[in-house]
Amino acid sequence: MDTIGLAITVLSLGIWIGLLAFRGQFWRADQRLVIEKFSTRSVGQGESLPKVCAVIPARNEAELLPTTLRSLLAQDYPGCLKVIVVDDQSTDQTCTIAQALAQESNQSSERFQLEVLSGQELPPGWTGKLWALEQGICHGQQQTPAPDYFLFTDADIEHDPANLRQLVTKAEIEHLDLVSLMVLLRCQDFWERLLIPAFVFFFQKLYPFAWVNNPTKSTAAAAGGCILIRHQALNRIGGIQVVRQALIDDCALAQAVKSSNKLKSSSGSPSAFGGIWLGLSQSTRSLRPYPSLASIWNMIARTAFTQLEYSPWLLVGTVIGMTLIYLVPPIGLIVSVLTGHWLNAIAFGAASPIASFVTWLLMALAYLPTLRLYQCSPLLGFCLPGIGLLYTLMTIDSAWRHWQGRGGAWKGRVYSVEG
Repeated sequence: MDTIGLAITVLSLGIWIGLLAFRGQFWRADQRLVIEKFSTRSVGQGESLPKVCAVIPARNEAELLPTTLRSLLAQDYPGCLKVIVVDDQSTDQTCTIAQALAQESNQSSERFQLEVLSGQELPPGWTGKLWALEQGICHGQQQTPAPDYFLFTDADIEHDPANLRQLVTKAEIEHLDLVSLMVLLRCQDFWERLLIPAFVFFFQKLYPFAWVNNPTKSTAAAAGGCILIRHQALNRIGGIQVVRQALIDDCALAQAVKSSNKLKSSSGSPSAFGGIWLGLSQSTRSLRPYPSLASIWNMIARTAFTQLEYSPWLLVGTVIGMTLIYLVPPIGLIVSVLTGHWLNAIAFGAASPIASFVTWLLMALAYLPTLRLYQCSPLLGFCLPGIGLLYTLMTIDSAWRHWQGRGGAWKGRVYSVEG
């Protein structure tokens, strides 16, 4: 039994060494959108500046819209911006508040205009958010001239004044088709501080941003709260309808764009543009509160099994993997303490307790950059095994909900996809 325990402990340590050394340095959390100067030479000037159309799907967002919409209309971008809010069958005052803000904004600005659309009934085969985006895109394409970029952003996002300028500059200077930000999620209450930074950490581990941003890698991802996409690229992939049934629509969209660029390159078609980029933000933030364990649990359980492609085998593999990566080190160390083996470790250098301690320390250190991003205590790094256990249980619950026909529940709708 001691030999088996040692083998499992060493395997866990080896996995962590492999993750830290060969997984795109995901743990560094260093992919940031920081552009100090706006280059008119590279981006254009005056009327030649790229025109942007922002589309915001809004369903029951009356509480947040006054803050988030005003932040978008307060951008320091010197070009033209058209904002389209699509009221997705809201049952609160979302439409009324958005219309009042439109009247206020349109009277004070000529470059930035806000329009409110009443969303049509959800047709079969679409998720609510993507159907709202589709309606906003169709309306935006009727502008003359048509927009150069679409900005897809959620109704809970408070934008830094420089956000749009930096997104457009990044896309223009580096010839990118898609630029996305994982905005700073709300991290104020106990459960948010315990679980939200880990969500970002796990996302980076699943989709290493450096790999996403490398055109030679197949990894593709985006964060749906803030996506700037070139109009030509959106048309090239067949529009938003190509991902209309995707619950993880942001990553599906990024994959479609990146794949289309590879196909275009392999066919020899010349193009000045291509590529995607995903990074972190410290200034553009989500105001969506997750004050309880239940609220975070539901957010994760909504799409976790979707991420596993509804596969029972991938679910089993995930549970085993999460156990090896996050639970084995503390369990091994605790067992060593309870059985007195830690004394042998000190006196004779016993391998198993030392490996458990080193592995736990490595995971805590890997978590530090993300904790710094969210201004959380570094001691939370040692809570990562318990956090990993909670996320594993959320994933199992996600599968259970799917098998019960309750998968993908969000704002009064259930999007159940056959596995």
